Amino acid sequence: MTNSKDSIALLGTSADPPTCGHEALLEGLTNLFPKVITWASNNPIKQHQESLETRYDLLKALVEGIKNPQIEVIQDLSSPWTISTLEKATDLWPDASLFFIIGSDLIDQLPTWFKSKDLLKKAKIGIALREGWPLKNNQLVQIENLGGQVELLPLKIPKSSSSTVRKETRLSQIPKSILPLLISKNLYGFKRDI
Repeated sequence: MTNSKDSIALLGTSADPPTCGHEALLEGLTNLFPKVITWASNNPIKQHQESLETRYDLLKALVEGIKNPQIEVIQDLSSPWTISTLEKATDLWPDASLFFIIGSDLIDQLPTWFKSKDLLKKAKIGIALREGWPLKNNQLVQIENLGGQVELLPLKIPKSSSSTVRKETRLSQIPKSILPLLISKNLYGFKRDI
């Protein structure tokens, strides 16, 4: 079960930029897991607007703004390939029950990921339902057929997306903790006059 003392939630994200959805997810995970580990990563399926270093700085600012010692940024886990991340995590926490966290928008992609069968042996998949991305009947079965263990997390993540922020500079989707960094570095169209 997710609340056992040896459970660790692992959340990699593009954080391009982090949104209120990322903030809600990280905060929600602390109610389910004693330890939540996050990092910024390069997704081989996506084009990233900002550098990995910049996105790491934004994610770090978000986590610092949440002020919860259960959440830690471990950037060394970052890899474009989830299997590499999970191998590193297994080395760091060999006795832990690892949960790799994804949003419901990524369920269809997971079976196509590099070495998906192998990564499903290394961690359970925790699925957070994102508003606007409902589950379909066969999605979980597909992961289970590959040998994966899936747990639907009792979380509702508000409708927010990094891609929308990149297109429309939506202040309402930006956590307050990262806004000064966005403005000072003039990222994603956020300027001093916003």
